[in-house]
This record gives sequence, structure tokens and C-alpha cells, in this order.
Amino acid sequence: NIPVTQIPAISKEIKEVRVEQVPATDFGAHDGVLLTIQDKPSDRESDKVMVHLGVSKSRRGDESHSGSFRYMDKDAGFQSAEEGGSGTFRQASIHGITAPSPLVGLPEFSYLGWGHWFTLRDLELATNRFSKDNIIGEGGYGVVYRGEIVNGTPVAVKKLLNNLGQAEKEFRVEVEAIGHVRHKNLVRLLGYCVEGTQRILVYEYVNNGNLEQWLHGAMSHRGSLTWEARIKILLGTAKALAYLHEAIEPKVVHRDIKSSNILIDDDFDAKVSDFGLAKLLGAGKSHVTTRVMGTFGYVAPEYANTGLLNEKSDIYSFGVVILEAITGRDPVDYGRPANEVNLVDWLKMMVASRRSEEVVDPTIETRPSTRVLKRALLTALRCVDPDSEKRPKMGQVVRMLESDDPIPRVKK
Repeated sequence: NIPVTQIPAISKEIKEVRVEQVPATDFGAHDGVLLTIQDKPSDRESDKVMVHLGVSKSRRGDESHSGSFRYMDKDAGFQSAEEGGSGTFRQASIHGITAPSPLVGLPEFSYLGWGHWFTLRDLELATNRFSKDNIIGEGGYGVVYRGEIVNGTPVAVKKLLNNLGQAEKEFRVEVEAIGHVRHKNLVRLLGYCVEGTQRILVYEYVNNGNLEQWLHGAMSHRGSLTWEARIKILLGTAKALAYLHEAIEPKVVHRDIKSSNILIDDDFDAKVSDFGLAKLLGAGKSHVTTRVMGTFGYVAPEYANTGLLNEKSDIYSFGVVILEAITGRDPVDYGRPANEVNLVDWLKMMVASRRSEEVVDPTIETRPSTRVLKRALLTALRCVDPDSEKRPKMGQVVRMLESDDPIPRVKK
């Protein structure tokens, strides 16, 4: 099932694999096994590749967990597969890795060839049997729990809902596609669990809340986001979407861009979550009766007519998020006067009335300049254009947000 592009042009037949005893003075690993692999009949040491399959004890009980994979030879120190993706290795110093993988100490090779295949027992231990006290989020796709895996790494464990009909092989193929997608502004998928009817995804844990919480009160005890922080988060989100839409093949359409799906790390960098889940669970399927896909207030107007969500729909949703970040208002708020209920309509009215300065979130202490504010508003209004063909691509949105060049007018 490996794509043709990932199959090496030249393959070597392994002629011999045997286990050798190596004196402790020659090898520093504990409780491990060394395999010697030769790619041709030869007794020369230079033709041997040594592989360490380490075993470390769990901190919980006596269960053993296979250690990380190491490749060694006489001259090159070692290489680690902890960050390996699509069969690649990352060179590491023998004196330690400056940014260790969150999966260090866990078996790196699952049946998919990436990440980690967690057992249901692993994740029950990690989340205290999926305790209600560990719930950190709930949505149309499932329930998210905070957990800690056996190597001490905090993780977010998402139990997917209503997937009894999800075929195991199909699920693995789709998870593999998501697992190989890497970008600094996307939440990293670390592994998964498939047991019986259970379908569970394990993500890196991002512990500084999400954009919705920062804008609408749940993180108010931490203060209000500055204008600069809001633009940084928006720019990171735009870069993540541009990557999903334009830099990988096949492209990924998120289909549910909203402020609660934009997580924030300690450096106030955006981490877009739930990307690929719409495709994973089947477009059009949802577990919330009030929507088919997407979230009320963020969904593009053409969706009502066509029933289809594509990258242009993501761009509309992102435009709503920009307006939400600028104003601090919800996309739809029935507690406001009738002409202010819909954020997009209200913004258009305010801009048309030359009242742009009045829309800025009053909790922002240092307000942006008029020029900077108008640029952000114009970018957002381009994204929420009712005509999907006139919306910019996400790569263009990135340039609009980070450049001082004039934003080109839409051709009539």
C-alpha cells in the first residue's frame, strides 16, 4: 500500500539476519537486543549494520514497552528514527537530541510505519479510564481527554464518536495520510488506536487554550490578547491552511475552521487542530444534529446551495475568524441588536459607513493604527466575499497579512 513515490529506486536484499552477543563494554544499552544485518555474504565488519531494539520498563507496573529504534555503525555514532516520516531518518548527536520526540521510549514502528499504535489499555491508563475529570473538549467529531503516556509526555486523546461502520483498513489509510502531514502550525498526530469499534487519535498536547477561549472569556484570567498576538495567531493559521491547500498532494480541506479549532501554544503560535477529520470520517457525516458539516456562523453561503465544502469554504471561514479576532465578537450573537447579530453583515455595514475604528475589540489596550486596521479588515472582507471565485487563495492571504504592499482590488 506504499505510494510509488515512497518506494526506493534501488532495493537491497538482506541475506542474513542474526542475533549476536555483544560485551557490555562495547555497548552501553541496557536490557536490549542487538541484531546484525548484512546486505551481502561477507564477514567484513564494514558490511554490517547493527540495530538496537531496546526495552525499557514502564513506570506503571511491570509491562514492558519496546524502546526506540537505533541504527549504528562504527564511524557515524547513531541515527534515530524517532522523527522519521515516510522512511526518512534524522541525524542525531551521540550526546543527545536537543528536541526529543514526544514518542521517545515508545516503539516507533507501528503497522503504518509512523507514529505509535496505542492499545486501548495504554490510553485507559493515560486518561484514568477516560475520566470525566480529564475531558478538555467536546465536539461533533468526539470527546478529547488530557492524558499522559508511559514516557511522561502529555497528550490529547480524541475518542471519535459514531464510527461503528468505519472499516479498519480504510481508517488506517486515512490516519496515515494525516500522520505524515507536518507543519509548525498544525497540531501533530502522534498515533492512534484501533480496537473493536474504538477509533481513537492521539495528538500532541497544546496547553495554552484556544482562540475562542482567549477571545470570549474562558482564558480571561490570563488577560486579553494584544493586537500583535492576534495577528501572529491569524498569520500562523493562514500558513497552516496554505500548506494544507497548496503544498501537499492530495490537498486537505479542513471543512470546520473556527476559533475553537485554533489552539495556542506557550509562544502564542497557532496550532490548527482537527484537520483531515472531515475526510477521515467521511464528508457530510456529523454527530451534531444542528449541522451537516462546519459550524453555524462560519460556513460559506454557497454551502446552503451546493452542499459541498471546498478550500474556498475554508477561506470564508478563516475570514470570519479574522473578524472575530479583530472585534472580539462571536460570529452570531442573538444577544445583540438585530443589525448586529451577524458579524459579517455588521462589519460590512460599519466599513461602508466609514466607522471602521469603532469595531476594534475594546479589551485591546494598544489599538492598531488606522492603516494596519484597515488592511486586516480588507483582508477579511476579501475572504468572506459572497462570490467564492473572488476569494483569494490562502497563500495570497498570508502575503496580505504579513506584507505592507497594497492589497489588489478584485476584478469585476
